[in-house]
Amino acid sequence: MSSKELAINGGKKTINHQFKKYNPIGKEELQAAKHVVESGVLSKFIGANDKDFLGGPKVKEFENDCCKYFGVKHAITVNSWTSGLIAAVGSLDINPGDEIIVPTWTMCASATAILHWNAIPVFADIDEDTFNIDPKSVIKNISSKTKAIMTVDIFGQSADMKKLISIAKNNNLKIISDSAQAPGAKYENKFTSTTSDIGGFSLNYHKHIHTGEGGVLVTNDSYLAKRMQLIRNHAEAAVEGMNISNIANMIGYNFRLGEIECSIGIEQLKKLKKLISSRQAIAEKLSNGLCDLDGLKVPLVKQDLSHVYYVFPIKLDIGLLKKSRKSIVQALRAEGVQGLMEGYANIHLLPMYQKKIAYGSNGFPWNAEFTRNIDYSKGICPVAEKLHDETFLGYEMCLHELDDKEIQLIIQAFKKVWKNLDKIK
Repeated sequence: MSSKELAINGGKKTINHQFKKYNPIGKEELQAAKHVVESGVLSKFIGANDKDFLGGPKVKEFENDCCKYFGVKHAITVNSWTSGLIAAVGSLDINPGDEIIVPTWTMCASATAILHWNAIPVFADIDEDTFNIDPKSVIKNISSKTKAIMTVDIFGQSADMKKLISIAKNNNLKIISDSAQAPGAKYENKFTSTTSDIGGFSLNYHKHIHTGEGGVLVTNDSYLAKRMQLIRNHAEAAVEGMNISNIANMIGYNFRLGEIECSIGIEQLKKLKKLISSRQAIAEKLSNGLCDLDGLKVPLVKQDLSHVYYVFPIKLDIGLLKKSRKSIVQALRAEGVQGLMEGYANIHLLPMYQKKIAYGSNGFPWNAEFTRNIDYSKGICPVAEKLHDETFLGYEMCLHELDDKEIQLIIQAFKKVWKNLDKIK
């Protein structure tokens, strides 16, 4: 029978109501924002060598709180995590034609932040169990032009930093950790992003904690911190008065986060541990409820790591199930399951990379002497491509606030679909 018929098998679908939206914002954030509005100081940044170059009191307080929470020397707030990635790449003295290795299984901004500086993203494949960048693929893609590795702690679990740091040291490379989805996750008792040269987190509205839009960079390198602060705030107008000798990439922007957002961030950071625990509790119940279903693999959490579950990642064995992912998802949705995602990302297959030849024989619109021919064809990242096309199924954990009854209903819906797989077309 069809997935629609499956939903009415026995009279009604499993879930008959809309789940409550996940919302970490409360009265504390409302009061904090109200105080800022009443103060009249909504921003205090000056884009020049000035006492207010680093922003107002709430910016500084939030950054100081982040330093303490994550155990780093420097935290730099920005108006989006995309802005943060642009500042991070620019701070590394990246030149046109330099290459940065980045996983294809990520949000597109990870790679476009590289292109922003006329550098070249080189796409690496991922580990099929953790969905993070595969160190073996990183090694394969290193060239004489490689300057950095951008790791992405996808879905809420850290990449294999021990191996990646070893690779970086052996090849004189920097590491940027994109932990947009993994604030509060740990790798060997250290927070994600804190063992890299530069890291950071997203404060976008659908993350664990948020300020509407925003992000925060973290680093223990004072030189890189200063360069990111300059890129954030009109570097070209400030470098002379600050006696900055290396002005490479000192093109500044308005990447500044305001006082209202930072006042909200202060309160959100206080809640992060509790909010993570709530996602982990839901994930544990889902794992326990689904782990016995044939052809379905629940998330693998590597030893000495913690997972904060921005997404609950599932891998399907389509050969065993003998059904397409699409038909299974249709059946689950017909049963009322909300928050499912089919596939994730293969950003090397986006039109801007597939059609790059239109911009010049060499791929991108700059002089051929700076670049080499980079392969962006389908097939270069077979693990990520198969997961995206056929076998990956995600449950978005920061969409809804689930109670125990709803978690059990989701599990029941999966079990009902699995029990009726032979009836799904």
